[in-house]
Amino acid sequence: MTEPQRRKKGLLLVMIDIEPEYEEEFNRWYREEHFPERMGCPGILNGRRFLALEGGPKYLALYDLDSPEVLDSPDYQKIAGPSEWTKELLPHFVNRVRNVYVEIEP
Repeated sequence: MTEPQRRKKGLLLVMIDIEPEYEEEFNRWYREEHFPERMGCPGILNGRRFLALEGGPKYLALYDLDSPEVLDSPDYQKIAGPSEWTKELLPHFVNRVRNVYVEIEP
């Protein structure tokens, strides 16, 4: 008998630069709206933000996912559409990278 297949965890990686004159607003948006929404979504296990000491983009966020399919769930789709605040900031994002990964080794 074979061992049951283990669900493979996922990772969401987002890197962003922001136009300097919007940096303070970007960080406030992240703290007050964007990050709390993601942390409240079932299947997003945790999240962390980083600031580049060298290289870029300047901001990095990592989200551990129960599985990559979390990003297709109805709960995530409710928060995925841009809010009014997000729409105001989007034109000022620079060098945005968003990648989804699946774990290949625990």
